Parts: sequence; structure tokens; C-alpha cells
Amino acid sequence: MRFEVGERIVIRYRLADGLHDALGEALEVAPTHVTVATRRGPVRVDARTMVTGKKVPPPPTI
Repeated sequence: MRFEVGERIVIRYRLADGLHDALGEALEVAPTHVTVATRRGPVRVDARTMVTGKKVPPPPTI
């Protein structure tokens, strides 16, 4: 998975209680983790927990 800072992305990752998604703008991209600006605040996802991820289009406007 290759992401750049500023891209809108979604990352699915696994924790002890199951699968989670982080959807938002990539704030930090490093070999060991990605930090995503979600609606609930920044979420740091460790690379070893990532299951999948991709770039996504901008949110719909109302």
C-alpha cells in the first residue's frame, strides 16, 4: 500500500477486538505506520496491523 500525505484513504486494520476502518486524509505516512485524520480525530495505524487499504474519492457534497 502506497499513500501520500493529503490523499483521502481508507485503511482496514485488525486489533484484538476485531477489524476496524480508518477513513480520512493521510496526515503521516511512514514505513511503520500511517496516521489518518478521521472524523473522530487522528488515528495511527501500525503497518503490522493493516489488512488492506486504498485511495477513495472525496466525500459527497450536500
